[in-house]
Amino acid sequence: MQRDYATGSAEAITYFTGVEIEKTPAYGMQTLFVVGVRPLEEITDIVTQRKCDHVYLGANQSFDGKDINDWDKMIGGLLRLGLKVTLDFDSKFCQSKEKWLASLSQFDNFIPQISLKIPNLTKYNNNATIKIDDTGFRASNDGVWCHSLDTLKTQETFTDWAQYTKDEIIR
Repeated sequence: MQRDYATGSAEAITYFTGVEIEKTPAYGMQTLFVVGVRPLEEITDIVTQRKCDHVYLGANQSFDGKDINDWDKMIGGLLRLGLKVTLDFDSKFCQSKEKWLASLSQFDNFIPQISLKIPNLTKYNNNATIKIDDTGFRASNDGVWCHSLDTLKTQETFTDWAQYTKDEIIR
């Protein structure tokens, strides 16, 4: 995701900190945001220096599903330290990385953030429905879940783009 940063090139940024603004279990926590795979020791040093109790991995839509062993080492190490850890990943990885994500989900401090890209969402009428489906009939879920788009779009769940401009770039 291309973000507007006050200084520097967005492509060169690997770490930034701020308060978690998205309405997840880590909402309001001091957070280290990490772009791509980084060395565990580097992350833990920054977490300690910046007094973060939450690490948001895959920031700027950087999780690409590659180098899973490197991601696993980084995530597992942070989870074992007791930190809350979010992994932001595209919904397309729900099936291809199913077993790996399920193993991470055994940690109570792991927050899988499944990202669904739906452009022009506000242009649909009040009848629009989000369907959380399966890959086929009785493939892996007990059924399907349908949510009225109107009831999902609440102030309690909304984060305005302007709120994303308050982070501090580390490097």
